Amino acid sequence: MLVKRFSGRAPLQLLMAWMRLPRSTFYYKAHPGVRGKRPSTHTLHQGILVSNDAVVEQIRTLVSGPYNAYGYQSVNDELRDLGYLINKKKTYRLMDESRLLLGKVIRCSGKRNWVQYRKIQASKPMEYLCLDIKYVWVHGEGRWYYLLSIMDVFSRKILHWIFQKSVRQMDVVNMFRWLHLVYDLKGVIIRNDNGSQFLANQVRSFLSQLEARQEFTHVATPEENAYIEAFHSILQRELIDRYEFSSFYDAKQHFEKYMHWYNYERKHRKLGRITPHQKWQQGVSCSTDKQRGQVDAEGVSRPNDSIKNQIKNHSLVTSLDTPGADTYFCLSAEQEIREILHNQNEESVQTIGG
Repeated sequence: MLVKRFSGRAPLQLLMAWMRLPRSTFYYKAHPGVRGKRPSTHTLHQGILVSNDAVVEQIRTLVSGPYNAYGYQSVNDELRDLGYLINKKKTYRLMDESRLLLGKVIRCSGKRNWVQYRKIQASKPMEYLCLDIKYVWVHGEGRWYYLLSIMDVFSRKILHWIFQKSVRQMDVVNMFRWLHLVYDLKGVIIRNDNGSQFLANQVRSFLSQLEARQEFTHVATPEENAYIEAFHSILQRELIDRYEFSSFYDAKQHFEKYMHWYNYERKHRKLGRITPHQKWQQGVSCSTDKQRGQVDAEGVSRPNDSIKNQIKNHSLVTSLDTPGADTYFCLSAEQEIREILHNQNEESVQTIGG
């Protein structure tokens, strides 16, 4: 690894700047074992926690009739009527583990394109999109609703959102159909998790017809979809936690106002204290002449001007408070690293697993 090779000749901060890599890449260590939160072992029933084994026995009773062919959604409704606080996903998991699904198991055909790079390097609008679903509790109706948001990674702008009782595969298809008519999805990379709505063959086939590239995050790895997850965290903090929605329409009006405020008025620190819409306009105006690199007579890819200025600025070792750093070693290490990067002719980004 180049960082270890030159670690004795320049500070880590400079090496990371020359390599155009975040320091978290160097310090990253693979997580041992299975990722994600462990599934719950108990379920709330009329204010009392009961084991999942008792829930499974209740499910067996519900589906034990001679003509009963309940699916997991109908079983979930029955359990809620009996006083169990349980959602469809948990009911599906319990029935799947106990082989009570009557052969109706959610599966997808075809090979999935998995995320290759955890951090997205978007250089223009409509290059990368990411989407996810968030559960929203409506107090006045005492039930959950689904919020599906899709974001342009370059500008952090929310291009479209859906708020309704459920989000099915046709809702996702219709959303992409609208986006294609407005923005053209040909060549766009779309990142999502492994929700059944996104795994549906109809959704994948439709995106393939549009010549859009769909990629899936690895299981129990939400950090691979960090941009939309961060937006939902902001939404939770600034809107959902501060208001109690009296009805579906009350919640939808709040979301309409908030989405407009987020896109056109809220300044984003990561964007340089400008709004997502301003960033979008900047990207659209300069997308025609913006290039990531220049090619010399030999065809060697070189960094663009912003990278050159960054490297040049970081070369001023005396401007950094790094006692003991040797200017000659730093500059010579920088030159060697730049030559190696040029010869490799590839863009350095954070890869999964460091």
